[in-house]
Amino acid sequence: MQTLESIAAVRGLVAARRRDGEGVALVPTMGNLHEGHLSLARVARARAGCVIASVFVNPLQFGPGEDFERYPRSFGRDCELLEAEGVDAVFAPPVAEMYPAEAGQQTLVVVPAFSRMLEGESRPGHFDGVATVVIKLFNIVMPDVAVFGEKDFQQLALIRRLVRDLCLPIDIVGAPIVRDPDGLAMSSRNQYLSPAERRVAPALHRTLEAACRRIAAGDRAWPAIEAEACKALEDSGFVPDYVAVRRTVDLLPPQEADTARELVVLAAARLGRTRLIDNLRVE
Repeated sequence: MQTLESIAAVRGLVAARRRDGEGVALVPTMGNLHEGHLSLARVARARAGCVIASVFVNPLQFGPGEDFERYPRSFGRDCELLEAEGVDAVFAPPVAEMYPAEAGQQTLVVVPAFSRMLEGESRPGHFDGVATVVIKLFNIVMPDVAVFGEKDFQQLALIRRLVRDLCLPIDIVGAPIVRDPDGLAMSSRNQYLSPAERRVAPALHRTLEAACRRIAAGDRAWPAIEAEACKALEDSGFVPDYVAVRRTVDLLPPQEADTARELVVLAAARLGRTRLIDNLRVE
């Protein structure tokens, strides 16, 4: 497996693999990999002859006071895990390679339809940073397919809209959430949890399950479902940012005509110093 730090090196690799007739798949990550990330690499390997994973902690998607400096980094271990999954190359650029302009002077990509609600409301500017780095990675790698996890459901919806609106010939694949046996969605930030908090954390998933059961049973009192889910999280020790019942297609509030299977329940909540997100589609 190759480790590449420059844009020119990535483009050279991609050109060579395309001359050999291979398709290219991209798996964007911020590193500190776990089984959820590795599942993305497996999906990518099944879809293309050449798989490139990026490992880049993107400063543009962190707001003031967030955890950019302390975000867990484990590059050597990440490379070992990716190589074991058959990834062909890791793109790990320095910040200056991705953002040569001075801080605050970079060109930004904005997707208004998805970037101001839910996560965007809780983390202003976050999705502008996400959209910008994803477009840059797409322009560097020019993949045929890119794989993202469904745990960041709003991010996945935003990227699909971005690709559609900009007419990019890239197949965006969403991979299912990978969970620990107790239901907690795997996340690099889970390691921030204390042992006591880790025991409480699965309540987030259980709360989503309870909301989904109500909807599947025919309950359409969306505000009450959201409010009671927030109360359940508070009773468990969380500080909720939101619990929202939304349509999967556009993340807008549901209408009476929407079927249960077209809905998803999304949540973000803090447990101690750790902010967790999760979602569950209604079945």
